[in-house]
Amino acid sequence: MSPKNKSGMSCFSIYACGKEVVRRHKEYLDPLDLTYTQYIAMAALWENKEITVKDLGEKLSLDSGTLTPLLKRLESKGYITRKRSLDDERNLIIECTAEGKKLKEKAEHIPSSIKCHFGLSESECEQLGGLLEKLFNNIKDSY
Repeated sequence: MSPKNKSGMSCFSIYACGKEVVRRHKEYLDPLDLTYTQYIAMAALWENKEITVKDLGEKLSLDSGTLTPLLKRLESKGYITRKRSLDDERNLIIECTAEGKKLKEKAEHIPSSIKCHFGLSESECEQLGGLLEKLFNNIKDSY
């Protein structure tokens, strides 16, 4: 049983689903020696040729206290490089290395593998994704 408020919106269900989605990723990420947070950081990097630490943090909703050690760990694994921007030395730019790009190939199956656990149709997945994004933005923008 999950605790629900009067409107029927279950914050517990959102929490429990998020936790379970992260747990389901573990079986696919352990062989790649990645945590879920490292995986989503790499996924964001695979979408961009390069990105600043600030932009990556905003994209993933991670603060610098979480992001800095995560990026150091990915750099020590040889998946990324960090360098100062030539335009503005305050900006640290992250790029995938050749090894980081190879990792993408090894991880390409993960989204579809995870999705099979959802038990939702393609349109239901799209609808859920849209609703969760809207919920997240509404909550984020209310601060």
